[in-house]
Amino acid sequence: MSAEQARAETGVDTREFRDGLGRFATGVTIVTAYCDDDGDGTCEQLPHEPGQHAWGTTVNAFSSVSLDPPLVLICIGRERSIHPVIASARRFAINVLGEDSQALSDCFAGAPSSLPRSAFCNAAHHPGEHGTPLLDDAIAHLECEVEQAVDAGDHTVYVARVLSVAADADDRLPLLYFRGRYLRIERAATSDLRGKPDM
Repeated sequence: MSAEQARAETGVDTREFRDGLGRFATGVTIVTAYCDDDGDGTCEQLPHEPGQHAWGTTVNAFSSVSLDPPLVLICIGRERSIHPVIASARRFAINVLGEDSQALSDCFAGAPSSLPRSAFCNAAHHPGEHGTPLLDDAIAHLECEVEQAVDAGDHTVYVARVLSVAADADDRLPLLYFRGRYLRIERAATSDLRGKPDM
């Protein structure tokens, strides 16, 4: 659908919508899941060799939902190759990227990158305790199980229960995304953090 068609049908121009959303700074995650050749046909439509394979995609539409029970949500475009993998596996991992992981973000997003997209972007990973692929370079991991899948426009919103969570002990800083560009947090050597303490 063109921008003109979108404006005519919804009253909102697609480019203006993207531009407005781009003003909201987000972190960057890579959502990963394993695709198993278990005979259900899910993996057959994806380009790979037989066996279990890790799949991933860059996602910044991620949010916490609830502390009790621990719930999060992600939004996955239905055209993404990982969409049928999550729908079949029902488990996935959210890997929060550090500031030095821009190349991984680009590769998993399908953007130009020096890393080979066809080989899981050469990303070092290991299986988590709940059967999802965890990226070694991530600053935090959340292993999740789908509780609800809601169709929303051209995306599926997955609400998932967090099964396990681990954070990097080195307090590395996150990779950020704003107006189509990556940002990094500038370190303040002497300034204290300002703001209201979290209660």
